[in-house]
Amino acid sequence: MFSRRHPFLFSLIIISGFLTVIVLGFMGFVLLGSKMLDMPFSQNFASSEGNIGIVEINGVILSSKKIIQDINTFRKEDAIKAIVLRIDSPGGGIGPSQEIYREIMKTRMEKKIITSMGSVAASGGYYIASATNKIVANPGTITGSIGVIMEYANIMEVAKKIGISPIVIKSGEFKDMGSPVRALKDSEKKIFQALVDELHIQFVNDAAKARNIDVSTMSKLADGRVYTGKKALELKLIDRLGNLDDAVRWAGEMAHIKGELRPVYPREDKITFFRKLANTLLKDVNITGAVTDNLRYIIN
Repeated sequence: MFSRRHPFLFSLIIISGFLTVIVLGFMGFVLLGSKMLDMPFSQNFASSEGNIGIVEINGVILSSKKIIQDINTFRKEDAIKAIVLRIDSPGGGIGPSQEIYREIMKTRMEKKIITSMGSVAASGGYYIASATNKIVANPGTITGSIGVIMEYANIMEVAKKIGISPIVIKSGEFKDMGSPVRALKDSEKKIFQALVDELHIQFVNDAAKARNIDVSTMSKLADGRVYTGKKALELKLIDRLGNLDDAVRWAGEMAHIKGELRPVYPREDKITFFRKLANTLLKDVNITGAVTDNLRYIIN
């Protein structure tokens, strides 16, 4: 018997076969999940019946992909007459916030889209909300914080104490600006300040355009401070006070929906964990500069 003559080799073959089955099964499950996401509306969302789509934006905004996908699907679905964004976010990355803003600006040309602010919808959260047709917030909602901040941690003194001497080989004068193991030069501070100022202007212009507010007026409000929902209403940064239900009812009125309002949420992705695991296992090694490694510029 082969198993008796070569026990080690036999065991290795069995284990390899077992692992192959697991890997193939795992990849099949991931592919099946991908197919599920491409299925019609009734398969993508929690109910096949609904006339108002609810898109939730919770926590720090680091990615726009899922949010844009949900908005886009609701926009294309004829059964959905209006969309409500439920935002509960302190802000996040500039790129993702701008991408979502652009998608909303396209959507509002086809369907009414309203924002319902939760406990906080500040900075990038307000950036996104400003693009919708109307904004509803609670009196105590924390919003505003219109501005951009760039920060990084400098551990130069710590490095000295433990005897670390950084050696840098770079292709350009400013390639390592923002390095955490050396002081920031005045020339580098000017470059970063100019970058922040430019991004801030983009934020102000976009919010002013979407809200139909004069740029100079928006600039005065965009000094980074936060506002309550009540104060934001006085400043015309929002349109009404109310909760999610009020926003849904208003969306129904604006979309001229007759009969019962039936909110519908995106279906929860059951294979998120497996996708993240697959991405972790298959992700390429990415070599980036000191700025992208150590600096984070955010709308926050």
